[in-house]
Amino acid sequence: MSNKLFVGNLSFNTTENDLQDAFAAHGVVVEANLMVDRVSGRPRGFGFVTMSTPEEAQKAIEAMNGAQLDGRALTVNIARPKEERPSGGGGGYSRGPRRDFGGGGGGGRRERY
Repeated sequence: MSNKLFVGNLSFNTTENDLQDAFAAHGVVVEANLMVDRVSGRPRGFGFVTMSTPEEAQKAIEAMNGAQLDGRALTVNIARPKEERPSGGGGGYSRGPRRDFGGGGGGGRRERY
């Protein structure tokens, strides 16, 4: 089990210090990072917290998943490595065929009727 946690559904007003303070009640926080949009510089509503041990990470999940922070119910679970999630290319691939199918299928149907 990993020590790194994904924290979702964050308020745009939440700071890295807020995140660190909230999780510090459940163990030693090694690092707290909020993800920010590269272009606008605005928060993206999620971040990552690294706890010092897998046991502390598990305690933090149990305590913080669904807990309120800045008026939002948090989603907390083990962070997965990037390669396990669909990448930008994978997301584009899954959207591409759907877009092609919808356009081609719709056009084909119109021609038949």
